[in-house]
Amino acid sequence: MLQQYKEAIEKTNIISKTDTEGIITFVSDEFCAISGYTRAELLGKNHNIIRHPDVDAATFAKLWKTIKKKKIYKSTVKNRAKDGSAFYVNTTVIPILSANGEIAEYVAIRYDVTKEVLYKEELLKKERELEELNTNLAKKIEEKTKELQELNRTLEARVQEEIRKNELKQQVMFWQSRFASLGQMLANIAHQWRQPLTELNLILFNIKKASLSEDGEKISDYYDQSKVIIKNMSNTIEDFTNFFKPDKAKEYFDLALCIRESVHILDALIHKELLKINIQSPEGIMILGIPNELSQVIINLLKNAKDAFVLNSILIREIHIKVKKEKAFALIEIEDNAGGIKEKDIYKIFEPYFTTKHASQGTGLGLFMSKMICEQGFKGSLDVKSKKNTTTFSIKIPLEERNVE
Repeated sequence: MLQQYKEAIEKTNIISKTDTEGIITFVSDEFCAISGYTRAELLGKNHNIIRHPDVDAATFAKLWKTIKKKKIYKSTVKNRAKDGSAFYVNTTVIPILSANGEIAEYVAIRYDVTKEVLYKEELLKKERELEELNTNLAKKIEEKTKELQELNRTLEARVQEEIRKNELKQQVMFWQSRFASLGQMLANIAHQWRQPLTELNLILFNIKKASLSEDGEKISDYYDQSKVIIKNMSNTIEDFTNFFKPDKAKEYFDLALCIRESVHILDALIHKELLKINIQSPEGIMILGIPNELSQVIINLLKNAKDAFVLNSILIREIHIKVKKEKAFALIEIEDNAGGIKEKDIYKIFEPYFTTKHASQGTGLGLFMSKMICEQGFKGSLDVKSKKNTTTFSIKIPLEERNVE
């Protein structure tokens, strides 16, 4: 039975024996398999045959110092196979004593931990990359914050200059509303980061969990998700900066092209939320204004529709965007089947800081600023009507003379 136990251990474990000088006297089949050497190539050789050059001499000096004192040595050791590849083993070296108490030989029992070590190294690498990304993001935040602070310091002077140029009370109110909302916008940056920061925290937990289960593919997926979230957080800073830039000039642009580009920006959201968007817009309708501002209005309306779909658990999610000429105006209608707006809310929906969303999802400034843009930026209007579980936002913009029929 003792012989059977001996064979069972030798056939299932990575075992070697050496004499007191470190010359190999026995190796198990598992030792040959992991090292790539045959038994004939190993017997009679110094155990240094599998020593990896990355392991410093001090490690082996400690090993010999321990076992020569007739003590057991335990450690995780990096070895080199015959083909030059590295493998890692948890090693226990036991001095075998003779009847008179002297060391007769050494027995080393190992088990393979190469996968665990490689997963740990990969995880550490990803953590370093994330730290670098976070450092770069922090620098970018600092730079953009300084830009916003500089814009804030000079905004009042620009408002006064606009007053002198236009003598238009409504234009003054438009710029003053931007000035008044700047502090709130800065707070909104932090607000909009709460969810992605929570997602990052969950992803880091999942990375740690995946590392324990040795799932390298999941770790890579979580790492890619982290980079996307960080990029979106960085874009948030960029979007707020661009909104307050003063050097924006009006131009004539194609309404259909602007709408398509606005929808394209939301491609990822549209696919993720299974939105079906139908656009009916003839080419060649030219309007005067700032394309990016109209894009902000359209994007805001589409995002609001998405939120309503989710809030009301609508499965079939359809949005229809229709553009047509109506006398001297271009009419844009954006209709969704997201459940409609309650009658008590529809009269307040364009008021600043009013929102039907949860406090963590909306600030009540989106529709207010959208209406300001339509009225002050395009000399048009933004209205809403709701019936039979549908909501329709209507944007009217004056047409350039050559477009008027």
